[in-house]
Amino acid sequence: MKKVLFLCTGNSCRSQMAEGWTRHYWGEIIEPYSAGVEKHGLNPYAVKVMAEVGIDISNHHSKTIDELPTLDFDLVVTVCDSARERCPLFPKKTKIMAWAGPYPKTGRSA
Repeated sequence: MKKVLFLCTGNSCRSQMAEGWTRHYWGEIIEPYSAGVEKHGLNPYAVKVMAEVGIDISNHHSKTIDELPTLDFDLVVTVCDSARERCPLFPKKTKIMAWAGPYPKTGRSA
């Protein structure tokens, strides 16, 4: 099973939603994680929007990368420019991909 980490600034919206989508649709082949370079708390709007499409992330909690059980990931996806710029070092085999979209809280770019 491939391990994928979605990394953002505060682990409040985008990374949480990406983990939820991935677990829902590809949980049998991908082990998804999410974290932030900081911890801002789970955004209630992220929980609400995901519930509207039938994905429950209400049990998720905001965490920093230091709180993860492992740093041994196959892929790290940074979902905002700040996380990309502050992305920590990972083992050499880990692929890192930047994917920055609009910030869901405001609809503006991050």
